[in-house]
Amino acid sequence: MATGVLFALSGCAAEQECTLIGTSVGISVRVDAPLADRVSATELTACWNGSCRTAKVELHPAGGVARQTCEGEACTAEVEPTGGKQGFGDVAGLPKAPVRVELRLKGQGGEVVVERELTVTPEGSFPNGPNCGEGGPQAAIAVSGSGVVSDGG
Repeated sequence: MATGVLFALSGCAAEQECTLIGTSVGISVRVDAPLADRVSATELTACWNGSCRTAKVELHPAGGVARQTCEGEACTAEVEPTGGKQGFGDVAGLPKAPVRVELRLKGQGGEVVVERELTVTPEGSFPNGPNCGEGGPQAAIAVSGSGVVSDGG
């Protein structure tokens, strides 16, 4: 009988290990080139259930995978700048429900470059994969190089 129990447990050795990595709760913003060159500041306000929260979103140069090579099970990727910018704003209490977002992108002199309102629906994230439990909700906003704002999720 003990042999049967040991045999059954031996199949558990291949289970995925889950780390204690956390998940930021909030909204990411991506601004594509060439518009990104004109944007130096972002203002983002998220509203739901009659209250609003403002998030600080610092934009940084965006990168994308230029080349990927694999040898056996090991892969490497070279990243190169895309000409765009990206950032993330923490929004405490963000629900997994529709949220109205006011996005304002400003230029070097404080002038408004893009101002839009849209609705996004944050979804739970899985930083360790779907078998390790769900983290906090996140949403994404994409701004095209011509200024079109959309749900980037």
